Amino acid sequence: MAEKKAAETKKTAESKKAAESKKVSDSKKYPGQLVYGLDIGTRTIVGTVGYMYNKTFHVVAIESKPHETRAMMDGQIHSIADVAESITEVTSRLQIKIGRPLHDVCIAAAGRVLRTVTVHVEQSLGDTRDVTSEDIYSLELLGAQRAYERFIKESTLNLKFYCVGYTVQKYYLDKYPMTDLLAHKGTEIGADVIATFLPDEVVDGLYKAVQMSGLHVANLTLEPIAAMEVAIPQSFRMLNLALVDVGAGTSDISITRDEAIVAYGMIPSAGDEFTETVAKHFLADFNEAERIKFEASKGGDVEYTDIMGIDRKVTAAEVEEAARDTIRIIARETSDQIKKLNGGKPVSAIFVVGGGGKMPGYTECLAEEMGIDPTRVAVRGEDVLRNIDFKDRSLDADSLLVTPIGICLNFFRQKNNFIFVSFNDVQYKLYDNNKLKVMDAAVQAGFANADLFPKRGAEIAYTINGEKRVVRGETGDGAVIILNGDESSLNTPIKAGDIIEVTASTAGAPAHLTIGELPEFTESLKVIFNGSDVSIPKYAEVNGELQSGFYEIQDGDEIIMRNYVTVDQLLSFLDVKSDAGSQIMINNVPADGDTKVYENFTVEIVIDDSPHYEEIEDTPEEEEQAEDAEPSSDEGSADAGEKEETPRGESASSDTEAQDAAVAPKEEPKTDDTKITVIVNDQAVTLTGKRSYIFVDVFDHIDFDLSKPHGKMVVTKKNGMRAEYSENIKDGDRLDIYWEK
Repeated sequence: MAEKKAAETKKTAESKKAAESKKVSDSKKYPGQLVYGLDIGTRTIVGTVGYMYNKTFHVVAIESKPHETRAMMDGQIHSIADVAESITEVTSRLQIKIGRPLHDVCIAAAGRVLRTVTVHVEQSLGDTRDVTSEDIYSLELLGAQRAYERFIKESTLNLKFYCVGYTVQKYYLDKYPMTDLLAHKGTEIGADVIATFLPDEVVDGLYKAVQMSGLHVANLTLEPIAAMEVAIPQSFRMLNLALVDVGAGTSDISITRDEAIVAYGMIPSAGDEFTETVAKHFLADFNEAERIKFEASKGGDVEYTDIMGIDRKVTAAEVEEAARDTIRIIARETSDQIKKLNGGKPVSAIFVVGGGGKMPGYTECLAEEMGIDPTRVAVRGEDVLRNIDFKDRSLDADSLLVTPIGICLNFFRQKNNFIFVSFNDVQYKLYDNNKLKVMDAAVQAGFANADLFPKRGAEIAYTINGEKRVVRGETGDGAVIILNGDESSLNTPIKAGDIIEVTASTAGAPAHLTIGELPEFTESLKVIFNGSDVSIPKYAEVNGELQSGFYEIQDGDEIIMRNYVTVDQLLSFLDVKSDAGSQIMINNVPADGDTKVYENFTVEIVIDDSPHYEEIEDTPEEEEQAEDAEPSSDEGSADAGEKEETPRGESASSDTEAQDAAVAPKEEPKTDDTKITVIVNDQAVTLTGKRSYIFVDVFDHIDFDLSKPHGKMVVTKKNGMRAEYSENIKDGDRLDIYWEK
């Protein structure tokens, strides 16, 4: 037993020694880490193995294999088993070439499976103020969310999609286009946002095909990004450029600006349309037409056999002429899409990769449609691969190798992949583009944009004298963001395994406004009432009804501030009652309670002090007594005789005076004017000239400005209690008069 154990130990040691020896040998043969990049295309699978050394990528093995069936269409796997079988074959050939097994592989999702949505969003800043970075973050995030919502609504596929990137094509400040919003002053900001989404099904299909072939995905990127790694160096990306990858089924487009890839797109037309046109024109089958197209791209004559079995020869010029209309259509569609992705304007230059891009006449036609110099549209192939060291030259170094080599380079430079993060206790898978932030996780989690940023309380929209106005609610608190236990922000970078906790933002108090707080309400009408200047607040009519200054304005109210008051409203404000015998005069013209009183009008109440008599009719009893008291005719004659004997001016006169005295009213005894002293605002004030006094009489003896408002309303008190203007006052009363603030 011991001998067996010793033998096993020896064998293990020898194996370790052999492995270490091989590792040393490999390190001498390959001084850098070997990376396996696999381009799983619609028509062909291309595998590349290489290493990075002294800032140069060295290709040690390269293999390709066309699909034997339609296992893939438009960049999406339809038969996982068939694709896995092809991957296995390509991997086996590469392993033989390098003399070692391959376990990890880098792959790329085709740009043709990306879905792009463009939206326009706007946000009000409330009051006119400077735009902050938080305002811009909120606007961009709102754009990404709106794009996602629109995409889900319009998509006919019941699939989950990942947002792999979004960018702002154009900003707006108060509807005016801007290149940058930060620190500008305005009331509304807007943006055109383009967002790109990748179907989860595509990602899962790629992962499963790779796993079935016995490999592990070390890195996943996007084909447009991989192509950029080779075709457009980082130093070029400060320029506004377009990369067009003309594949078999689609033309994938990406745009660079300000040292970043800012947009992705595609059109569903590419090399297959060229091939079909050639096949129809020259009566060749599809594969033969594909060869004709490829050979013609080199500029020479092409010999082929048509479907009738006849050998024929065509020139590159003839092939270009046959496909001219198709080339023009695809070039126009490509140009239109580039302009759309680039904010409606042409790019400075276009680089073309992919087999379809080598079609004679394509780059010239694309330049014409774009409206730029033909020298600024070029196929990138061997020229951009000059810095690549091809130790294996079994395939031509042309544009077909740009993407597979770019996949390898992406592993060293960016390491794009999917990562998992926890967002409010739920795991989410994110596409890692090396610039993920908390806000990206919020988008993927579907966290409402409104719950991330401070919310305002409900606003009140109303009109005053026909003018629309809005009162905004107070601002609440922003979302509380905790990243791995520490307080953070939406702009904080995140990585795999991060734990994000977000508590929704809160809303502020709703808007509140009373009639009395309106600037128009504090304005007053100055009128002259009974010789005194009086200021009267304007009346507010809300939705057709008069309201006081304490009325709380509601959303949708229509308010009219009157520039007049009626006589009744004036007297009500002054607490003055007019008797039936009083006469109201406005500007010396008789008026009634409905008459309108405007600024500086004179209003007087004329009281009729003359005595009024009532005619008293005799009752039946009094009439009967009067008849009994009358003398008989004889007595009357005697009396008459006696009266006639009375001299004029004596008894007769005195009798007449007595009768007149009986009829005349009894005069009241005259009294002197009353004099009283009252205490007004702690100062003694003496009033004379009247028999009695009311509160309003005091204003003639004090310095109290009623010509313009100094507060909400005038407060009048007598002996500590509220008093009306018409209330009687007497000697010794203590009066208080002041403006209520």
